[in-house]
Amino acid sequence: MGKPHEQLEAWKTAMQLARSVYQLTTCFPIEERFCLAQQMRRAAVSIPSNIAEGAGRNGNKEFLNFLGIAWGSLAELDTQLQLAVMLNFVSPDHVAFDLADHAGKLLTGLHKKLLTTEY
Repeated sequence: MGKPHEQLEAWKTAMQLARSVYQLTTCFPIEERFCLAQQMRRAAVSIPSNIAEGAGRNGNKEFLNFLGIAWGSLAELDTQLQLAVMLNFVSPDHVAFDLADHAGKLLTGLHKKLLTTEY
């Protein structure tokens, strides 16, 4: 059996989102390599990282705190994806948008589950 966070659908989807963002940002203009592209990558990596860190902590209260950080990173990434569309770096129908929406729903579900269970 793997690590606890590896069993979570929210973590799996967030990992897919991070991979998608890395692939997406390779097509950005060179002058954005250390600007928007790097910010997007950091935000994308933060989401599954905080889910994993929270799952490895002692109890739901700490886990919920890390889910809050993951949510913040997802909101940051959503803003950056929208900016990338406005700058014509990416199409609004890129798979990253669907993955981000799905990750948000899974984070919400996980948050609700943790609020109703003891650990």
